[in-house]
Amino acid sequence: MTLIPRILRFDSVDSTNSQAERLALEGAEEGLCIVADEQTAGRGRLRREWSSPKGAGLYFTMLLRPRIPQASWPLITLLASIAVTDVLREQCRLESDIKWPNDVLVAGRKICGILAETSDTPTGRAIALGIGINLTAEALPPTLLKTAISLEEATGQPVKRETILSPLVPALIRYYQLLNDGQEGQIIAEWCKRSSYANDKFVQIVTGDKTIRGVTHGLETNGALRLRTADGKIKIVYAGDVTTLRENSRTPSNS
Repeated sequence: MTLIPRILRFDSVDSTNSQAERLALEGAEEGLCIVADEQTAGRGRLRREWSSPKGAGLYFTMLLRPRIPQASWPLITLLASIAVTDVLREQCRLESDIKWPNDVLVAGRKICGILAETSDTPTGRAIALGIGINLTAEALPPTLLKTAISLEEATGQPVKRETILSPLVPALIRYYQLLNDGQEGQIIAEWCKRSSYANDKFVQIVTGDKTIRGVTHGLETNGALRLRTADGKIKIVYAGDVTTLRENSRTPSNS
């Protein structure tokens, strides 16, 4: 069944994900999209604050009600990052990278964050798939100016929200349909083509109270990262904060 989007626009919400979750509890159908001019309590992974001043970014959530096996749900955030990289290339002529699992980077700096949150509703489990893209420098707190970037800075000119939103919605639907059709392998392949982190990247991953170093070695079928550690074994990582390490310190380790 083809997903048909319905877009609701707000001047201000606490969070587009929270708004989508509230409407999901009321029975909203899959394909509902929430767009806001600002978020007063925007959030990223691990409940980190996502700066969301008025008009400075694309603050967007799509409500999904997946019917695929739950083991494949993590691929939804991967397909979202694929869709974003496609749109940045097609609309802004920007080449971007994806840092596992779903941070989109331009020139090594974060331009887009993706957050998928699951909730239980009277009509079944739902996912609020949130996407935040920095449009102007006003979206970036001073502490993030060196590690994040806006579309305006990256392209050298203003980029309107609709320039990104209009093609992003159908791109998300297209890749989501692939997942619904059982094409998990294609989602993994498309992600790996767009990410320098997929293979042969020496990284450090902080997950919980553990720090792991190793060389990336592709993805599992559920989107988990494969990491070859110092002992030559493959460790499967399901979540964590990834940092690239210098080549001259290339000694994988576990701690």
